[in-house]
Amino acid sequence: MEFRYLGNSGLKVSEISYGNWVTHGSQVEADQASTCVRAALDVGITTFDTADTYANGKAEAILGDALAGERRESLEIFTKVYFPTGPGGPNDTGLSRKHILESINGSLKRLKTDYVDLYQAHRFDYETPLEETMQAFADVVRAGKALYIGVSEWTPDEIRAGHALAKELKVSLVSNQPKYNALFRVIEAEVVPTCQELGISQVVFSPIEQGILTGKYKPGQPVPEGSRATDESGGANFIRRLLTDETLTRVQQLAPLAEAEGLTMAQLAVAWVLQNDNVATAITGGSRPEQVKDNAAAAGKKLSAETMKAIDDALDDVVKRIPEGSVSPKSRLT
Repeated sequence: MEFRYLGNSGLKVSEISYGNWVTHGSQVEADQASTCVRAALDVGITTFDTADTYANGKAEAILGDALAGERRESLEIFTKVYFPTGPGGPNDTGLSRKHILESINGSLKRLKTDYVDLYQAHRFDYETPLEETMQAFADVVRAGKALYIGVSEWTPDEIRAGHALAKELKVSLVSNQPKYNALFRVIEAEVVPTCQELGISQVVFSPIEQGILTGKYKPGQPVPEGSRATDESGGANFIRRLLTDETLTRVQQLAPLAEAEGLTMAQLAVAWVLQNDNVATAITGGSRPEQVKDNAAAAGKKLSAETMKAIDDALDDVVKRIPEGSVSPKSRLT
């Protein structure tokens, strides 16, 4: 495993991290999830990402159980706050002081730890003054419940404003967690340059685009049994729009490129993300331990300039580069 600094901090994280969005507590049972976490540890992954909203707290609890007994100082545990938790009351969501301070306590209890290494604003909250949000995050850090703070899917202007307040409050805002992969490159135009200027790293999710970039989905063929596209409880909703013949045909053109680099298609996708110097870690998941191990093998891989260009040429017409407005909900309760 290779390691990179998180933003301009002194904290190092594993290039490949393990995340449990749409798996632990929903798609994957606790015993199987624990096996996947063990596989991650076995291949040298030390960074684990979750959120309080994943399976309404179950994902955090499963991760906490799976990591119990590990040396806490050898792990980097990330979680997030914003989306509805609990019964979903009017104050069970957002980035108000109330919700942040109550949520960190719930997360720590479920994760069975005294602190998280990184506490992230899961989206921007348009209904709470940013000053209130950042002060609450600063208080979480000063209470020793989080070491660093980060954001997720914020716009460049929002990142800049949050960073300025964090600096004023003397706490370290060191990361942004966006979606990023060879098919989805929205952050490259403005988010990455802004973050490079401010000393903020990307902690990217969906490096294999919900499994699309593994090549297992074939144009004109039914989706594989047991794949995320068959999970009507959650996973299928995120992948359905990508299952077009045009996209799947383009992705199949990556197979010989992966073979030439001595990689699986999944490893090629993860390695592609890591060629961006502003990326500190790529969050990978998996419903089986062999998937976790396969993804982790992308750490430290350097792709040739020829391969990078060939990927661009193969995917060009189906790559999404232009953002369609803010991804943060305009209202907490929508």
